[in-house]
Amino acid sequence: MALSAQQIPRWFNSVKLSSFITATQLGKQFQRRGKTLSHGFSAQPQVSSDNCFLPWGFKTYRTSSLWNSSQSTNSSRQEISSAQSALLPSVNEQTQKTQKIPSFDSELSLEALDDLPPLSPLQPVSEEEAIQIIADPPLPPDTFTLRDYVDHSETLQKLVLLGVDLSKIEKHPDAANLLLRLDFEKDIKEILVFLKDLGIEDNQLGTYLTKNYAIFSEDLENLKTRVAYLQSKNFSKAHIAQMVRNAPFLLSFSVERLDNRLGFFQKELELSVKKTRDLIVRLPRLLTGSLEPVKENMKVYRLELGFKHNEIQHMITQVPKMLTANKRKLTEIFDYVHNVMSIPHHLIVRFPQVFNTRLFKIKERHLFLTYLGRAQYDPTKLNYISLDKLVSVPDEIFCEEIAKASVQDFEKFLKTL
Repeated sequence: MALSAQQIPRWFNSVKLSSFITATQLGKQFQRRGKTLSHGFSAQPQVSSDNCFLPWGFKTYRTSSLWNSSQSTNSSRQEISSAQSALLPSVNEQTQKTQKIPSFDSELSLEALDDLPPLSPLQPVSEEEAIQIIADPPLPPDTFTLRDYVDHSETLQKLVLLGVDLSKIEKHPDAANLLLRLDFEKDIKEILVFLKDLGIEDNQLGTYLTKNYAIFSEDLENLKTRVAYLQSKNFSKAHIAQMVRNAPFLLSFSVERLDNRLGFFQKELELSVKKTRDLIVRLPRLLTGSLEPVKENMKVYRLELGFKHNEIQHMITQVPKMLTANKRKLTEIFDYVHNVMSIPHHLIVRFPQVFNTRLFKIKERHLFLTYLGRAQYDPTKLNYISLDKLVSVPDEIFCEEIAKASVQDFEKFLKTL
């Protein structure tokens, strides 16, 4: 088991204390066996420093009665040398018989570590002690991905478990600074509970937070106030949940902005309160997106395409995306349907979904019907084909019921285009 950097100094103290007790016990064992040298010398075992014992060998203890300056130095040294030579084999035998002490790398009791007094972090550490310290790798000082921080951040780990796609979030330069400062329990948990109460399902949280991670910087009371405002405008709880899912940034806008947007669409389109509410429920991005495409498309329908105001009202309530559709796409579809296929305005108004169709699909089917002699779009004549049937049904039904041909014939024709 690897010890942490804070446990290493206390571990060393425990080893030294254990070594001291063991060495003392060994000394007492030798004394009990009567192995005492003359002239007051006692023998103590020398233990290898590799096993972290104290490096004690045979030490002499001077006493005033047995050792003084008046004695002969040479004779004393000879006696000491002979006594040591006679004792060394006995000491080695006793060392082998003693109980083996745990080595430096052996595992110590965690209770023993807890009993040791705390040490100062400024206590000096030797080179041998320093190389045994296991430290966590430092955080990268500069990075272009949040993956480098996941192992160090509990917040990022839990967001990943919720299904948040960090690879998309990290494309925003402010995302990392925001998320790494947040505490999951204090800053995120309450927002998640709020979203679940609002009607966002567990399997939808990841997608929602990937798009609007900035909701964690919002004040919870402000979020509740915005929901209360929508409820005051008779948006049901189910409708609010649907709007939040389809327009993730909806709750990031103030009550004043939401109120101004609702007022704009009701006034500009001259819709009733109910129709305005239904329009917003079907396309809540109208409250969060730019108003410039909306204003531009209204001019296109009225001035360039020649639709009347009431016709525009009817089309956008049926297909709200017409308010934000690409201007070039709108004009190209209208030009082909009205000028090439000779379909008048009032028939286009009856089926505005044609503006939501790909132009090449309209061309392919119209050309095939023309080739078969069945391109008849006048409701007052026989074999009338409406825009609804022309573009909304799959190829099998179109060929069988409208073109009166096989799918293989249609595919062969398309290869000739």
